[in-house]
Amino acid sequence: QFVESGGNLVQPGGSLRLSCAVSGFTSDYYAVGWYRQAPGREREAVSCINRQDGSTYYSDSVKGRFTISTDTSKNTVYLQMDNLKYEDTAVYYCAWGYCVGYVTYDVYGTVYDDWGQGTPVTVSS
Repeated sequence: QFVESGGNLVQPGGSLRLSCAVSGFTSDYYAVGWYRQAPGREREAVSCINRQDGSTYYSDSVKGRFTISTDTSKNTVYLQMDNLKYEDTAVYYCAWGYCVGYVTYDVYGTVYDDWGQGTPVTVSS
């Protein structure tokens, strides 16, 4: 289970840091990732971190602007978002399981489909 937080209204070019507080499991065996869903669009994967070795993966749309990280002591995964663009406006969600590149699949290796409340990010001037 996750609690996503940190979403807010921000101007283009600004920064935000999203947090995903993980509960229910403390092992770093599983990867954690982020998805987002913009208004009127399908949910898309954004980034994934393999917590065993720290490998990180990003979609082309956020590569170089977003940074995913994990704080094992707090069992929290972060998404630092810099140089935000209008098209980053979306509700952002956590997911857990396995990284297949930047896409997080569930523990059964299938498409992830167990969403929490998410945290909204609005990029607007």
